[in-house]
Order: sequence, then structure tokens, then C-alpha cells
Amino acid sequence: MTINGVLFDASGTLLRIESARSWLRAVLDRHGIEVPEDEVRLWGDRLDVAGAVPGGTPPRAVPEHLAEVWRTRDDSAERHRAAFTGLAREVGLPWPGLYDALYDRTFEPAAWRLYPDALEVLAALRERGTRIAVVSNVGFDWRPVFTALGLSPYIDANVFSYEVGVAKPDPRIFQLAWGKLGLAPAEVLMVGDERRSDGGAEAAGCAYLPVDHLPVEERPDGLRPVLTLVP
Repeated sequence: MTINGVLFDASGTLLRIESARSWLRAVLDRHGIEVPEDEVRLWGDRLDVAGAVPGGTPPRAVPEHLAEVWRTRDDSAERHRAAFTGLAREVGLPWPGLYDALYDRTFEPAAWRLYPDALEVLAALRERGTRIAVVSNVGFDWRPVFTALGLSPYIDANVFSYEVGVAKPDPRIFQLAWGKLGLAPAEVLMVGDERRSDGGAEAAGCAYLPVDHLPVEERPDGLRPVLTLVP
């Protein structure tokens, strides 16, 4: 059957968070805290290793006391915040009042960068009449970020785990997405960087195209293969 709709993951697929160092520097500057660059590099790298940056490097290990909230982080806004601020607190920053401010930086469009080919691919799909949805395991509202970065005009539907109460790879979240597009699963392609969660679309009856979760400068054309699969 012809592909008439594409479901995209968000973070790591269409866009990616800034580096941990940039994330930390932005918050320090906002609070008027002067810190030498070598210290920003040190603490930023520690936050990165801890997996404290939403959409950044996954944690190498999750402490036992955070295991449950981490496992269910995409179920609600509260759990998502608790999981990531909890990981950040494990780092023991010398600025203990900044943990929530760091997490809140995630909501800001300036913290995110589009992959170089994202708008080009979405525009080409729109010209072909392809329906587009974003399906994201997330604990916050992507819409302001999408609007600021120019994605919103190309998106017909958004399905966010914390809003619908189900997360990838559960087939139900994909069913919600193709239902919003008015399509059958055989007409839909899922595109995402998480093989386990995004790849769950195959069990739901969709085709799946993996992309690599890389910094934006290292993946200039990772989305273009979509256009070879959609007439």
C-alpha cells in the first residue's frame, strides 16, 4: 500500500537539544552567575554523563532511588521533571538553586536546533499531500518549540505521551496518531531514532525507518531517505 502519512519522533529525529555545556551556560548567564569557561565545561560534561539534559545523552546508569520515576518519566509532566532534575542533583552542582531552572531551559526554543534537512523534508512531504504527525515520548508541550522553529505549519497532529497516557512502544500511541491522520497503519511510516520505542510501530502495523541520534552537525541529511519511501 502507498505511504500517505509519516509519523515523526521529535527529539533526536527532527531536532536536538543544545549541548550540556551550552544548556548550563545559558542558565548561569540568566542568573548573573559568572563562571570561568573551564568550570562550565567540567560541570556541563558531568551533567551530560549523568543524562540530566532532556533529549541529550542517555544516562550511563540510573540510581536505584530514581529508577521508578525514570522508567515512568514520560507518563506525566511531574514525573518528567522529577526524573531529570533528580539526575541533575546527582551531579551535585555548586549552584544548588539552579536545578529547576536548568530543566525549564528545555521548554525554550533557543535550547533546540533543527536537523539541517528537517524543514526541507517536511516541506517536500507537504507538497506531495502527505499527512504528518509527531509522536513523542515526552513530559512537556512541544508546540511552542515547533512554532518558533517553523515546524508547526507542516504538522497535522501531535501525540505526546504525557497528554494521552500511553508511551512508545505501546501500539496504542501509534494507533492514536494514524487515527488523527485518518489513515490505516499500512499507509503510515514511522521515523525515529529510538529503535526500541519508535520501532514499536512495526508491531502496530506501520513501516519503520530508523535515523541516528547524533548532534545536528553530524547528521546533515539523515531524514532525506524518507522522500525515497513516499511517492
